[in-house]
Amino acid sequence: MATTLLAPIDQPVVRSARLGLGIFLALVVVLSIPMQWGIIATDAFAGSSSAIFWVLGLMSVPTVASVVARLSLHEGFTDVSFRFNGRRGWSGAVRAVAIPVLVAGVSFGFAWATGLADLTTPSLQPWLATITANLVLNLILVPGEEIGWRGYMVTRLIDAGVPHAVLVGGVIWGLWHVPLVLWGGYIQGTPSPLLSAWIFMIAATSVGYLLARLRLDTGSIWPTVVLHVAMNTVIQAVFAPATSGADHAIWVGEAGIITAVVLLVVAVGVHARRPAAPKGS
Repeated sequence: MATTLLAPIDQPVVRSARLGLGIFLALVVVLSIPMQWGIIATDAFAGSSSAIFWVLGLMSVPTVASVVARLSLHEGFTDVSFRFNGRRGWSGAVRAVAIPVLVAGVSFGFAWATGLADLTTPSLQPWLATITANLVLNLILVPGEEIGWRGYMVTRLIDAGVPHAVLVGGVIWGLWHVPLVLWGGYIQGTPSPLLSAWIFMIAATSVGYLLARLRLDTGSIWPTVVLHVAMNTVIQAVFAPATSGADHAIWVGEAGIITAVVLLVVAVGVHARRPAAPKGS
């Protein structure tokens, strides 16, 4: 009878990772509830003056939760991977900019070409101001998410032995947004928040997979920050203002059917090229 040799499982590492995940996810839920309630109650995404307070608080939750988990278990911070890691980091940063441009270009371009959405020409100065403001805001806010989600959660999912850890991380990240899609007005212009939530989950899970892969492939948190910032800015500030039409939000945007399909294809393609190596090894 053939004998299959399996790599030994480091049980103390597994137990520590599972405990850390438990602390992290519990804190994310507890701390996110009041922030998401504030966004929903004040209709922050409709332009409330309190929007920045609630959004800043919510996007800081993953980092706060990861810091508490680390301190509770007496862990260090080196595995956050604040180093840029030279050529790997720069290569990852280039991909991080290219992917959103490709995804938005294909999805919005297809919608414009087929008449599912209309191409408009926004006034140049307000458009540039919107892009700049969105870019600066995301550069401030996004690290609060990435240090927690990809700098802590993804590696703990791997260490805990969770099957398909990178995919699971994307699903968790997507679910975190769902209350805002359903009740917070995060997605505007669609006939059904429930439909938007389902489509958004496909898109967010795909983006979450790409973010985690960048973190693992480069060994650095910074390319994930670049990808997250670029994805938000390119879709929200570059392409969305140049798009109109009664039903365009159904087809393109953060919860657009075409955008979700393109993101899914890109994520599947990245996985097919080379499955994720554990912790970027």
